[in-house]
Amino acid sequence: MNIAMLLDMAASGDPDRVAVGPRDAGTTCAELRRAAAGVAAVVHSSGARELVFAGVNGPAFPVLLFGAALAGVPLVPVNYRLSAEALAGLLKHTERPLVVADETLLAEAFAGCEVRTPEALLAEGSAAEPAVGLEADADDPAVLLFTSGTTAAPKAAVLRHRHLSSYILQTVEFGSADPGDAVLMSVPPYHVAGVGSVLSNLYAGRRMVHLGSFEPEAWLGLVRTEGVTSAMVVPTMLARVVEHLDGRAAEVPTLRSLAYGGARMPRPVLEAALRAFRDTGFTNAYGLTETSSTIALLGPEDHRAALSSDDPLVRARLRSAGRMVPGVEAEIRDAAGVAQPAGAVGELWVRGPQVSGEYKGDAASLDTASLDADGWFHTRDLAHFDADGYLFIEGRADDTIIRGGENVAPAEVEDVLLRHAAVREAAVVGVPDEEWGERIAAFVVTHAGASVDAEALRAWVRGHLRSSKTPDVVVFRDELPYTPTGKLLRRQLLTPTTRKG
Repeated sequence: MNIAMLLDMAASGDPDRVAVGPRDAGTTCAELRRAAAGVAAVVHSSGARELVFAGVNGPAFPVLLFGAALAGVPLVPVNYRLSAEALAGLLKHTERPLVVADETLLAEAFAGCEVRTPEALLAEGSAAEPAVGLEADADDPAVLLFTSGTTAAPKAAVLRHRHLSSYILQTVEFGSADPGDAVLMSVPPYHVAGVGSVLSNLYAGRRMVHLGSFEPEAWLGLVRTEGVTSAMVVPTMLARVVEHLDGRAAEVPTLRSLAYGGARMPRPVLEAALRAFRDTGFTNAYGLTETSSTIALLGPEDHRAALSSDDPLVRARLRSAGRMVPGVEAEIRDAAGVAQPAGAVGELWVRGPQVSGEYKGDAASLDTASLDADGWFHTRDLAHFDADGYLFIEGRADDTIIRGGENVAPAEVEDVLLRHAAVREAAVVGVPDEEWGERIAAFVVTHAGASVDAEALRAWVRGHLRSSKTPDVVVFRDELPYTPTGKLLRRQLLTPTTRKG
């Protein structure tokens, strides 16, 4: 199934429903289908093999996504925040691209490429004869997404039409949204959640409202003025909203559902958000680029149960990723590949029709080494399941610190540091040491006006964990490095620091 079929279903089922934009002046499903067909005609006539998009998440993005699908070429959203040199490096992984870039990005990064602004492409498409009969097959690539590169160089994950359509058909009910429902789209288009949000909300019948540049006040204002009923944020976005509210209620009466994901959510931020959005149901969505978005969900009922329970095992689920979605299997395996029982920490492997685990190389070669012979994908996330099937992500296997022969998960130490009243952000990494193999280094950002020294933080960790997991050094920073989607860039931590303790 080509993902363009999702648009065909929406346009046939309710052609006059506003799919994108304001309630009174947005683009209907039928108009979106016509615009996508026009873009497909332009792409086809250009001879492009891939459609590259470098720009913010806005009304043009759904048109480009479905336009590429109708033209039978993959869409390649790239991080528009990267330097010209980095963007040029990503383009080396593409094949005969047509680049669509915001006006401010028409620079040396795209030298030698055919380039149009979104406005110019849409205008050209509106005058073109709609393309027909060009759709790709279900097994053809629909989207190429560059992984974040937090632990290695970015590589292009291949999501085929069958992966994305399987994700939607397994997790979303067609036309299930109420007539007045609207979703606020603020996740970048080069994030898998940005792609998944377009497909799932169009299929459900939910109007899409876009916020190109995230600011807490603008985000809250758009929720109120557009009557937004659901939204998705990454942890750094939610942290900024909570900080902006400063203990006040959010006052967004229409917002029924708020999903978060993309990186680990600090518990203090989540608890503050739950207090600020008391009438909103929270959902933790865990997934990877290679799995076509969400593979596990912790729903609103789970959040409420965890908050109100006196059972420590139930309360602990507030930091879990929830349960696996329909159609996705999961196993925890040890280093030898042996499946582990509930409670045991190991590496997470997943399998299902939405799982890709496939990458595009420099010479259009594909590397499927992350899939085993039975189709299981090695996520390289450390995790465990509790007895009731709730998934707990403990961090990346590559991040594990081996100190004196003992494995230390950074997330475990970070969680303790974040419970200290003075600590706003924390990151833990291993640094080489001749005696111990690695030492534990903690990088800490304190709350404004808070004061704490390194020895006090070491004593705090020592009081909650074994002494072998106490940081050997604490480094105070004014900020920590993150990707725009909220993932911590651990490789950048071991650079000259601002304050040490």
